[in-house]
Amino acid sequence: MKKIITILAAVLITASVFAQAPQKMSYQAVIRNASNALVASTPVGMQISILQGSPTGTAVYVETQTPSTNANGLVSLSIGTGTIVTGTFAGINWAAGPYFIKTETDPLGGTAYTIAGTNELMSVPYALFSANATPSGFTHYLGEDFNGGIIYHLYKGSDGLEHGLIVSKTESTAVWQAAGSLTGANRSWDGAFNTPLMTSSAAATYIATLGAGWYLPSIDELNRLYNNRDHANKALNTGGFTLLSTDYYWSSTEYNASVAFYFVFTNGNAGNYDKTNTLSVRGVRAF
Repeated sequence: MKKIITILAAVLITASVFAQAPQKMSYQAVIRNASNALVASTPVGMQISILQGSPTGTAVYVETQTPSTNANGLVSLSIGTGTIVTGTFAGINWAAGPYFIKTETDPLGGTAYTIAGTNELMSVPYALFSANATPSGFTHYLGEDFNGGIIYHLYKGSDGLEHGLIVSKTESTAVWQAAGSLTGANRSWDGAFNTPLMTSSAAATYIATLGAGWYLPSIDELNRLYNNRDHANKALNTGGFTLLSTDYYWSSTEYNASVAFYFVFTNGNAGNYDKTNTLSVRGVRAF
């Protein structure tokens, strides 16, 4: 069975809720064939649908694209910029979620889609939500120095309350794991779940020094931080704190027993690397 492994999907955020929200969404996934081999350096055909309410809900927007995978089998695209099949991206009412992204892929570059996957958008995209909500409904803001770090993501949860992600003001370097072993820290969206499972991990040990509530971000959470790095870096610079570097950052998302995912802040790409290598490490926390 051919597989598509979605590793991140995040919305590009504007500098102000009063500015017009960008009508696109950054999306990346690793594509593998029936033998679990990477579909590398190959044009693929994709159909992307935004489903409302459930994984089998109504498609409020559908488009097609023909991106190419890189040498690591990674495909990158912007949802909202493809050939429209139905609906309009700007017409999506993000306040009326939940929403799910369904991807269908033809590894041969056509429209005979043999790979399919559906993933929930775990939070309402803040900039897009603000197009359908009153900005004064938020008491916090992107770039705010809050709870020991800098807010880089905000959303209204299903409980109707305001939630977000905070990035630490400092960072370090460490190996992901001293020796290769499978830990089960495999969630692409949930660093709080992954981090306690990281055994023999200097990276997790460093995060623990930050105090209760901090964790190593998942690959999705790192991508969201990259997309909102302008808010974080501006706030960090104003406060005289350590800026986010252009380095390779470990995520808490495990690929297999010997390899974990990292994110490159130089160019916004993701990849995987041997866990015993030393990369940059920065904590996040949720509220």
